[in-house]
Amino acid sequence: MLAPNDLIQAHPKGEEKKVSNLATDDPITVDTYAGKIQVRWEPEAAVSALGQMPFFIEFLKTAGLFDRWVEDCPAHYRSPNAPRKRDVLGTILLSVLAGHWRYAHISSVRGDGVNPGLLGMKKVVSEDAVRRMLLQAGKQKGEWESWLTQHLRASYEPLLVEPWILDVDSTVKPLYGHQEDAKVGYNPQKPGRPSHVYHSYFIGSLRLVLDVEVQAGNQTAASYGQPGLWKFIDGLPVASRPALMRGDCQWGSEKMMQACEQRQLYYLFKLRQTKNVHGLIERWIQKPGWAAAGQGWEGVDCRLQLQGWSRERRVVLLRRPLRNRAESSGEAPQTAQLRLKGTELIHQGVVYEYAVLVTSLPGEVLSIAQLYRDRGDGENNYDELKNQWGWCGFTTQDRDRCALMARIIALIYNWWTLYTRLVTPDKHAEAITSRPLLLHAIARQTRHSQQIRVSITSTHAQSAKMAEAVKAVSGFLHWVKTTAEQLSSLERWKIILSRAFSKYLHGKGLGGVARLVATPT
Repeated sequence: MLAPNDLIQAHPKGEEKKVSNLATDDPITVDTYAGKIQVRWEPEAAVSALGQMPFFIEFLKTAGLFDRWVEDCPAHYRSPNAPRKRDVLGTILLSVLAGHWRYAHISSVRGDGVNPGLLGMKKVVSEDAVRRMLLQAGKQKGEWESWLTQHLRASYEPLLVEPWILDVDSTVKPLYGHQEDAKVGYNPQKPGRPSHVYHSYFIGSLRLVLDVEVQAGNQTAASYGQPGLWKFIDGLPVASRPALMRGDCQWGSEKMMQACEQRQLYYLFKLRQTKNVHGLIERWIQKPGWAAAGQGWEGVDCRLQLQGWSRERRVVLLRRPLRNRAESSGEAPQTAQLRLKGTELIHQGVVYEYAVLVTSLPGEVLSIAQLYRDRGDGENNYDELKNQWGWCGFTTQDRDRCALMARIIALIYNWWTLYTRLVTPDKHAEAITSRPLLLHAIARQTRHSQQIRVSITSTHAQSAKMAEAVKAVSGFLHWVKTTAEQLSSLERWKIILSRAFSKYLHGKGLGGVARLVATPT
């Protein structure tokens, strides 16, 4: 016969877990060089490490950027337990702004007790919820691409009424798993490593992303990016098309130049140093007419028709002597035979570096050379987006989600760039500088008498200076909301862009919207 406690002994309780309530635990005494201190955890306190984000949220709300982005999102949920679109997109925004590059990093923003509420969110969702929402893009690919393309364009479109330069280029994203379209292609940093290719377009000197396409790693050639590029350009009004298209030697092909000429677009590309291009350099090396082209370069204007070209085109030859690269055998006589070494030419004992540009632009050699040198600033775009904004991360097995996150990151990058331009209109501030300056701080939120107060403490050395600048921006946004409330959302956005790029626009307003000269500071 069983004793009363036999069943309990046969099915004992599981191990009881001791749950510690950090908020009510006694403080811990810690011995430091300043003496003994009392340490206590407050896990329920409303604090945030992104303490200066309320100012950025005010920017998004005044411009209507975040609200329209959420409303137009094509995601659809049927389950009553599913998260809201605003919560998922807000979580992505917080993660990308914080500099994350993996979905697993999203967990680090789930303890933010300040900013989610200020964004109108009810909670920060998990990384799995973000992945599942983006997974819908594979079933509705066209709708999702249109959604992001529309909002990317809205972030910069009013600026296109001014003359602007379109920089085209591509970059490689190395992959380390079994991803769709992970192919071995051109990868100078990690040869033999499968990758994806990002074909992307920028507004020259403004550091704004126009669009980006993600393709297989073996599709690095410019010919793979041209269909998307021309689709983008043909979708612009004629008055908003670029004044100049600029790219490196990948884009200096007959097909590309013909397409520009058909659309009456000026172009400036670099040429590969093929056999016939080397022959042109040899013919001109001893001729007179070389003129100063800036920064130690000399240039000469000539004409060239390569095999496969449909017509003769203008070519600018550039050269500069390389330092400490004289011939080891001593100075060669003037009658010595010319000798080519790749992109270098040795003549009279001096080693010259050569570059060959093809263009449809009028103007002197100095202007053409400087325009192409300015293209080098586009390489900084890739360094920032890949290393500071997550273009090298947020990887999934399917390519569609990788492409979707690339566009989302580009959109948030544009928003942040425009906001920092309001604060520091004289120059572009990369994320490695602007985040510690304008985002990172300790914020504590308190409630009293139905009012919310956020106290911010920044440890940055220039925090006092930036506090004044951010205060001036907040005053300007308050003016936009009150004084200009009779204007449409597009007209308010033009006013904000006019202020952000006042240096670029030389003080005038965009699209006929009168710009306020004296705004509150």
